Amino acid sequence: MEYKRGRYSKLLRPFLIVFDLFIINFLAFELLNLNVQESYFFPSDFLNNKYFLFFIYSTSLWFLSTFLLKFYNVYRYTSVLNIATLLFKQIFVFMIIVFAFEGAFRSINTPAIVTLKYLFYVFIIIGSLKLLSFYILKTYRLYLKGNIRDIILVGSNDNAKELLRIFNKNKELGYHVKGVFGQFKEKGIMGTIEDSLMFLETNTIDEIYCSIDELTEKQVNDYVKYADTHHCNIKFIPNTNRLLDKRLKMEYYGYLPVLSIQEVAINNSLNKALKRSFDVVFSLLVIVFILSWLTPLLAILIKLESKGPVFYKHRRNGINYKEFICYKYRSLTITKELKGTYVKPNDDRLTQVGKFLRRTNMDELPQFFNVFFGDMSVVGPRPHMPTYTEDYSKKINRYDFIFRHHVKPGITGLAQVKGYRGEIEKDKDIINRIKYDIFYIENWSLLLDIKIIFLTFTNAIKGEEKAY
Repeated sequence: MEYKRGRYSKLLRPFLIVFDLFIINFLAFELLNLNVQESYFFPSDFLNNKYFLFFIYSTSLWFLSTFLLKFYNVYRYTSVLNIATLLFKQIFVFMIIVFAFEGAFRSINTPAIVTLKYLFYVFIIIGSLKLLSFYILKTYRLYLKGNIRDIILVGSNDNAKELLRIFNKNKELGYHVKGVFGQFKEKGIMGTIEDSLMFLETNTIDEIYCSIDELTEKQVNDYVKYADTHHCNIKFIPNTNRLLDKRLKMEYYGYLPVLSIQEVAINNSLNKALKRSFDVVFSLLVIVFILSWLTPLLAILIKLESKGPVFYKHRRNGINYKEFICYKYRSLTITKELKGTYVKPNDDRLTQVGKFLRRTNMDELPQFFNVFFGDMSVVGPRPHMPTYTEDYSKKINRYDFIFRHHVKPGITGLAQVKGYRGEIEKDKDIINRIKYDIFYIENWSLLLDIKIIFLTFTNAIKGEEKAY
């Protein structure tokens, strides 16, 4: 998620969109012969107005094409060359759109030279304002010290030093470096990495730039959790000597690549609302029609067999590494969570009721309360114990692990229905689990969620090898 705090520059993009649409349609009215009453396709009087049809057509396809080409995705670090490339791509696509419209209506007798003149004026006016606004913002940052982003930089390797040089040299970018932190306190370094976390608690920061190869998994967790809680952006300075991960969005500051967490389909506003609505409705149905009578029944059986609570509460890492209390029906004689306590076949800690609950996956049913409260989703990557999170991150690509924690964990997931559940016996178990989790995140759809729920149900009936 890209956060932007209270700046008037955030109004620039809507203004440019409105201005561009005005120019497109105003010039069309002035230059193109669109007010012809005879229609080739549409006999009704209402649709005989070609200008009205062009307005609907051009506005819709301009929105669509600019969205696909990311025409308005211009940032403070974007180069002029990239802006020019966007302009040429957009005008080329718009030229096809205009000629397609004229071709569909045979009654429009606009000479090709007039259409090209129209496209040229559109290109010059829209391009000029786009570049002008870009340079006005640069001047505003450089001389009036407005539109500034307060940042800290964590890392002391060559790439981190190069990024610091870019920020200090190019003041028009509008980055104010409030602190530089590294593994060791030395010249030019305000403090250690541990000091940076204390600094963040007493200062308002817009962006954190981390040299990820210099951080432990716990430190990465701390920065990601801080960024999520305080609504600031976190970006990663990679080691360019190795292949960069395609799952993170790459941006260039000059010639230096910087990575940020990629916005995937599952996390856009519409899909988040759709998935959350599905989760609330599904969890509510389970709570009302199943847990309402099953929980009292299981409570009696669990209490009769062994002392202890009905529910087992354990801490798990959720979205952006935030910890939450996850609920299960208690299936063991112990209630304390310990590292290295994966249940094994014929484990003597298992109760008789617990064996049945785990074999059928019914011990996970209380997690529908977690779903209803918003800590989890019905389908998603399974949450890990915080103590395991750091261990697992050492065995897989760190970027994949960060990417995996960018969505809510689930009661069930693609990895689980593919057999990668329960005890981690070999490194390949966690590697394959993460592989399926990443595939799920990148290819999410509501139909995929429904398919996984169906497979989870059928697997519970058939029985699974690791259901113990």
